[in-house]
Amino acid sequence: MERVMGGGVVLPLVLTSVGVLLLLRILSRLRLRGASVHGAVVVITGASSGLGKECARVFHAAGARLVLCGRDAGRLQQVVQELTATSSDARTQTFPPCAVTFDLADTSSVDAAAEEILKCYGRVDVLVNNAGISYRGNILDTHISVQRDVMETNYFGPVALTQALLPSMVRQRSGHIVVISSVQGKIALPYRSAYAASKHATQAYFDSLRAEVERYGIPVTVISPGYVRTNLSLNAVTGDGSKYGVLDKTTATGRDPRDVAEAVLEAVRRRSKDVVLAGPLPTVAIYLRTLWPGLFFKLMSSRARKEQKPKDE
Repeated sequence: MERVMGGGVVLPLVLTSVGVLLLLRILSRLRLRGASVHGAVVVITGASSGLGKECARVFHAAGARLVLCGRDAGRLQQVVQELTATSSDARTQTFPPCAVTFDLADTSSVDAAAEEILKCYGRVDVLVNNAGISYRGNILDTHISVQRDVMETNYFGPVALTQALLPSMVRQRSGHIVVISSVQGKIALPYRSAYAASKHATQAYFDSLRAEVERYGIPVTVISPGYVRTNLSLNAVTGDGSKYGVLDKTTATGRDPRDVAEAVLEAVRRRSKDVVLAGPLPTVAIYLRTLWPGLFFKLMSSRARKEQKPKDE
């Protein structure tokens, strides 16, 4: 690509493409809202905190019947109580949120959890695969077990739950599958190998799924946010499996999780296929990776050197 298209041609093309994308986003927001989710059965994983909890609030306010999933039964019940206390719609009060506790990383427990989920309201209209963990570390110091653990939670868990609930959607010829991926599912950053790999795999799987289930009337939406202001970096794992325990500046100054949750709701209403929620620089980077990979790789190498820790030298 670099030999065929010089820098003087490619960079303006990238900037023009980004400008067109931003214009389309603005025009999209000016359009009328899509279908209502009032009364729809919405399953949200990782619903006890962060973005999952905000999604629960937003979908509950829109009148959805919620099935909230997570590992901590106590925290899930707190969310259920909070939402129940704020219910103003009589129909929502009739169907209080249902909580299902299980560990998504333990794929052997997913089939039983799916049965419990279906018992709540008898069906699933929207599945929001939100639960996940992050990672910070140097590949040289990262044990393979950590790579596997991140993949279990971020990739195999959502895949297992999706495949467990998918047959019920096919039978009813309706449903909507959503997965919260990341900009790092489209571009890979240094010192994020396990996380970026899990999100790349997620993007590929759900892109394939979208094509396969379209004939059943089941849309598939991949949401790719940039940094979101949650505890994701605090709870990230490091190369030896311990907690990172640091709130990165990029995370602390990230997008408000409420805004991201609103965008997820809007994507469901519009049956969107692929949504990137990022600023101009990450958006440019996504295009750069495809149109001018040589420059992208140089920029990532430079970033890696700047973030290099003394022990890595």
